[in-house]
Amino acid sequence: MTSRWVDELDVGFGWLLEERATRTSHALADEGRVWLIDPLDVPGLDDRLRQLGEPAGVVQLLDRHGRDCTVLAARLGVPHHVVPTSLPGTPFELVQLVGRRIWREAALWWPQRRILVCADAVGTNRFFAGGDALGVHPFLRALPPRVLGRYEPLHLLVGHGEGLHGEGAAAALQRALATARTGVPRWLGAVVTGRGRAV
Repeated sequence: MTSRWVDELDVGFGWLLEERATRTSHALADEGRVWLIDPLDVPGLDDRLRQLGEPAGVVQLLDRHGRDCTVLAARLGVPHHVVPTSLPGTPFELVQLVGRRIWREAALWWPQRRILVCADAVGTNRFFAGGDALGVHPFLRALPPRVLGRYEPLHLLVGHGEGLHGEGAAAALQRALATARTGVPRWLGAVVTGRGRAV
């Protein structure tokens, strides 16, 4: 399975596994400290992290998908935060999205940088988005996480697919939330016929 670097920012980067699920992970740095978000271990990761700064923690935004969070936290000697409600001493805010017994998920918001990171609530790959730029997770379409509508990200980083960047990211988020229910027939048609973004 191959991977590639995506979502290159001045404060971090992402990496995407070339697979059907297009799982994506991210690293964000502030003042020389680096947080890995929902990380998967890939070749060359440690070198990229060293260029960015000193690892400070691993943040797991979704309880049921551990990915390589535990392994990487142990290897790097940093704390592993599972669906945290806050991260004191960081520039990040945590947004609680889903609080079910079998699905707990938070999003990470960096207000100064207008960076929003979502694990599974929204995504850009075909399974989530169909023919749109962004879509709500199929299992959340009936009750979409409307709390995300309070945010206007300049960079929207997702756990499945490449992120969205620029002023259009906020508009795509609003559209995905607004059409989560009404857009199901169109989304289903795009998924079944294979239309839409490949990642």
